[in-house]
Amino acid sequence: MPVSPRIAEWLREEGHDAIHAWEVGLERATDEKILNFAIEEKRVIITADLDYSRLIAISFTKEPGIILFRKGDYSEKELKERLKHVLEIIPEKEFYSSITVVEKFRIRRTKLPLLKKDRY
Repeated sequence: MPVSPRIAEWLREEGHDAIHAWEVGLERATDEKILNFAIEEKRVIITADLDYSRLIAISFTKEPGIILFRKGDYSEKELKERLKHVLEIIPEKEFYSSITVVEKFRIRRTKLPLLKKDRY
């Protein structure tokens, strides 16, 4: 899903160092280019696109971290509420080396690199 640029604005208002892909000219970039940008900038990708976790799984990389929204069409309000909850319960430093899967009623986190048993 294209996460709204308003989510990045909201995250900044909450005190986080957040940017949206279009703010840095990556709105039409390949997934690989966005992953490389996130690695270089030490950023976490927030998405609903399973391709990012698949790319990380096959590369056995330890970064970048991903917050993956699954199983639902999230309104901006719902996404903010779930994301706020995630940020409250998981220490920030743990996002950089894990895939955090956010569903409507469940949150789970898998450390990177993904082992064979952990792959999507």
